[in-house]
Amino acid sequence: TASSLIKMDMDGNVVGTLGKFNNAGFTIHSGVYKARPDANCVLHTHTRAGAGVSLLQNGLRPISQDALHVLDDLVYHPYGVPASQEECEALGRTCQSGTCVVLMNHGLLTLGPTIQGAFMRLYMLERACELELLARSMDAPPVMIEPYVVQKAAERMKKTRNAEAYGLMEFQGLVRTVDRKGADYRK
Repeated sequence: TASSLIKMDMDGNVVGTLGKFNNAGFTIHSGVYKARPDANCVLHTHTRAGAGVSLLQNGLRPISQDALHVLDDLVYHPYGVPASQEECEALGRTCQSGTCVVLMNHGLLTLGPTIQGAFMRLYMLERACELELLARSMDAPPVMIEPYVVQKAAERMKKTRNAEAYGLMEFQGLVRTVDRKGADYRK
């Protein structure tokens, strides 16, 4: 629940109620927050599709509309020593180049100025990873989207992602769905 979250400062000190925390998770998130003061939310997952794409040499290709949503803002971060200061700093440097990150041999990470913006980036990145793995499992090569279309989509998506309300409608819909199911997350 929301009340079980632990507040920490950038040096790893628990602020307020003491509790246990994941040191590697702190390293990942704090590295991004230190490097990107514009980020108010960092999301990190280990889904099958995201972790699967993180294992691939070539990563995401321009083969789906969902991929075009993130490709122009996608960066790849090499696997580093978990929970180390070096990894914290290295991830921060990587995140200065994009808000959608494939953590190689690990998973996915997104960041944004809002929770809904970071969530929408993660949702679209995850969908692109699912479709990438599906395409790679087929017996024929995928249809690549033309470079001109990729470029035009990148221009459009940059404007979309920079809008203040980016992801708000989708995030509010998700919250309503969770509320209807009776989840007690607001405590």
